[in-house]
Amino acid sequence: MDTPSPSSSSSSSPFDLVSSALGKYIPRGGAAAADASGAPDQTAARVRLHPNPAAGRQEQILGAVNLDRELRITRSNLDAPVFAGLDVVAGSPFVDLLPPWDVPTVTRRLRQVLETGEAHVARVQRLRRVDGSELVVSMSILSAAAPQEGLTVSLIAMARRLHLYAAETAIGTSLDIGETAQSLAESLLAWGDVAAIDLDFAVWTGEGVTEHGQGRIRLRRAALVPDRVWPEGYVTEGDDLPKDASHLLSQAIRRDDAAQAIVIPDRESIERVLGSPKLVRALVPSDRSAGVACIPLVLDGSPPVVLGVAEVWRRADRPFNDGELLDLQELVARTSHHVDLARQHQREHTQVLALQRRLLPRTGGDTVETASVYQPATPDSAGVGGDWVNSFPLPDGRTALVVGDVVGHGLGAAATMGQLSMEARALLSAGLAPDEVLEHLDKTVTMLDDAESGLAAGYSALGSTCCIAVYDPVSHRVALSSAGHLPPILVLPDGRAAPLAVRPHPGLGAEFALREPFGVHTFAAPPGSLLALYTDGLVEDPAVPIDEGIGRLADAVSTVHPWDVLEEAARWVVSGLSPQRGRDDVTLLLARMIGYRKGDTATWRLPARDDAAARARTLVSALLREWRTRDDTRDRVLLLVSELVTNAVRFARGPITVRLIRAGHGLLCEVGDTGNGRPRLGRGGLLDDGGRGLHVVHRLTARWGVRWTDTGKVVWAVVAR
Repeated sequence: MDTPSPSSSSSSSPFDLVSSALGKYIPRGGAAAADASGAPDQTAARVRLHPNPAAGRQEQILGAVNLDRELRITRSNLDAPVFAGLDVVAGSPFVDLLPPWDVPTVTRRLRQVLETGEAHVARVQRLRRVDGSELVVSMSILSAAAPQEGLTVSLIAMARRLHLYAAETAIGTSLDIGETAQSLAESLLAWGDVAAIDLDFAVWTGEGVTEHGQGRIRLRRAALVPDRVWPEGYVTEGDDLPKDASHLLSQAIRRDDAAQAIVIPDRESIERVLGSPKLVRALVPSDRSAGVACIPLVLDGSPPVVLGVAEVWRRADRPFNDGELLDLQELVARTSHHVDLARQHQREHTQVLALQRRLLPRTGGDTVETASVYQPATPDSAGVGGDWVNSFPLPDGRTALVVGDVVGHGLGAAATMGQLSMEARALLSAGLAPDEVLEHLDKTVTMLDDAESGLAAGYSALGSTCCIAVYDPVSHRVALSSAGHLPPILVLPDGRAAPLAVRPHPGLGAEFALREPFGVHTFAAPPGSLLALYTDGLVEDPAVPIDEGIGRLADAVSTVHPWDVLEEAARWVVSGLSPQRGRDDVTLLLARMIGYRKGDTATWRLPARDDAAARARTLVSALLREWRTRDDTRDRVLLLVSELVTNAVRFARGPITVRLIRAGHGLLCEVGDTGNGRPRLGRGGLLDDGGRGLHVVHRLTARWGVRWTDTGKVVWAVVAR
């Protein structure tokens, strides 16, 4: 509704506009009674609810109250019979009409509209009558025609059937199970003084609930309204009900092997049914609560499954009538499936998040310090996405850093994410270069998206991105390949920070005509350098160009000092850059390069001659004596180097590179050559290409392997010290 200017006539003020509309909504022949109620049988401890379509209904009635800037009533138009009993007196505070626990919240809303002029529309509110009963209304707060006039509060007395429609519309707008339970409880409050939702613990955690699962009687309070200070011992939101209480409620609503609603009409019956003061303290909200209706949340099926129970409590002077009980049953029945949808979403969210956490790096090894942050998308998105980061030491002493972003959200994206992540780790550990790994991932995404396994499942991973960096702690260089991913940020030890100039690529699973070879970008990363790998959720903002977002990240990472704790620095960077309500996951991996100390490595280049093995033994023996290596370890290393160099001379060309690294609790030996054969153990322990057997190497080492380079291959082996 447009607010008239101060010069407008009083006849166009919000108060007068609402008042002029009253005649359209007041029913001819008089309004329905304010709160018709029938007295149920007060003698039974439990009353089975049954439908009564003939129960009386109210019409919707509109009214208006004008307030000054002190929130006092100046005039009102509440002549409809439905408002009878409200003590609306000119000059009295409007908050006198409210229950005490609602006064702070409503006062804050009133003053907010007074200060900003922005209307607050359609708040479900309870008003107190002089006889102690309450009236449920839809309350809207509007600025008056002129600022000095204060506020106009419009009130719509809500009919039961209208409230059912409004409640059903409001419930289920969120896939969060706590918010769904809270919405249901707030809607049920129209029929009582206190409303609570108790869910099976398996529902709360997102697990599957079956008929057999009902034996695990454990209820957790998922929602409780209104928000107030509760007596000591009372079960509040997030608490588990006592075992006896869970058992009692479960048995009560599952009478005759069928889920059905019950009502306990008075305090005496409540105490008799609960049986102990402890349960009374746990379940009864106050001394004034005299009756309760318990309505099961039932998921239709064969057989039906009970998800939990809704409780509505009332005072003794407001017994439930048949029409109200029918409405309660109808509302809970209509909205139980929303609770189950939230349960399914909770289950999927938990599973995907667990997978995300499982893929987070545990350590970067001795030569790289790593820290990562994963921040899921906000709850109003489609769920946890397919972002992942990983860092792990490779068997040959190098360290791999991987970041990926799988298209989409939910279990489909999570499954693809897990498959790509583990495949990348396996291939890197097998010695493949980053560009070769991306070629395999590209084929995997294409196969996953074929008509049978991908598109038929309703999910496509085409366009997913990945960036792989491999750090050599001896040369202090990084080999990096990217498949459509945003460029990493490199911060040099002097503080200079900039995105790497990585050649763009269309991403994984691109159309054949768009496919290009994956390039390898090699750059120096001296000790103390910081490398930042991330996903687009951290830098994308619709309001700014993507380059500006990357620049902001570079500026933020450049402020990380060498003495900063890397985990704290990563969280600080994410908190400063990530959007408050982003619709994409945010992932950041920071890697601080350490490398090996100069005295812990040695490299020699030898010509491929017959005396190369003897020359290598002499050089390695002198170094091991300098490192004070044990005699038995030195003998094993010398034999190992002799075997590897001899094989390189026999089956390769060009110079031979020998590298020895003192790392942790072992010695890493590497022998590189220009050959492209693949050494592997045969049945008899002989090399397939005719060389000496690798069974000697295999028995001397803790592990060994091969990796390929641009000029040949490197055979590496680790000997325990």
